Amino acid sequence: MDKFLNNLLNNQRWAGILLILPSIIGTVIFIVIPVICSFGLSFAKWDLLNPIQFVGFANYREIFTEPLFYKILTNTIIFSLATSILGVIIPLILADILNKKIRGSEFYKTAYFLPFITPMIVIGIVWQWIFDPSIGILNHILHMHINWLYSTEFAMPALIIVSVWKLIGYNMIIFLSSLSGISNSLFEAAKIDGANSFQTFKNITVPMLSPTIFFVVIITAISSFQVFDLIYLMTEGGPLDSTNVLVYSIYKNAFEYFNIGKASAIAYVLFVIILVLTLVQWHFRKQLVYNEE
Repeated sequence: MDKFLNNLLNNQRWAGILLILPSIIGTVIFIVIPVICSFGLSFAKWDLLNPIQFVGFANYREIFTEPLFYKILTNTIIFSLATSILGVIIPLILADILNKKIRGSEFYKTAYFLPFITPMIVIGIVWQWIFDPSIGILNHILHMHINWLYSTEFAMPALIIVSVWKLIGYNMIIFLSSLSGISNSLFEAAKIDGANSFQTFKNITVPMLSPTIFFVVIITAISSFQVFDLIYLMTEGGPLDSTNVLVYSIYKNAFEYFNIGKASAIAYVLFVIILVLTLVQWHFRKQLVYNEE
């Protein structure tokens, strides 16, 4: 047996296969098989107790004829759009400022990155207290009385604020890494030509960072469409479904209403939306990314 294992490890090809085999098995069991099964369940009716019944496109018809679905879809798009825009622009500006080696920049980098590695349960509890209409510090600072998480008007903006706040550090670190690869001679040349800070940022920093910006926009948009934990912890989709989003709707249909077929159908609608969004962004990459061929 030992001789067989030694011979196997001495063969680089088989050694490589042996080393990646656990990952392949895990991917097949926990990703590939569930994806295939959930796709099949999207054409069925099942409540986890009774036998599975094939219903064809009934789940999809129910989704697209339901007014609530369009409200949830609109909420998801608004949340994702706002988070993607603010979650890219703010970190980009902060990265450009911190890249200038200002005093205390290392402290600021750490401070901005801490929210990203903080567990969401902690973030949810802290921000619920901050947004509390009676004892919350935010209303105290603003000298206003706003029912942030209990108002159909302010609940979604509150969630967007928290989401962007958590994302800032991660995206900022990505931009800082890319900024370190830009030659200082470009900035020095711009300074000699008399360009101010805004002109340098617009004409040098943004074009040179455009591949990174493109990447960050895509991953931020995808993660925003898949938001769940923030909604679950802070609003549970309320009030009056004003913060209900697609992934939370999948959870409610599957584990509260036990409508597995409908939940699977919504999941594949979400998959198609993210796929189309990514393909559209990729299609326009040549117009958005500097020096892209």
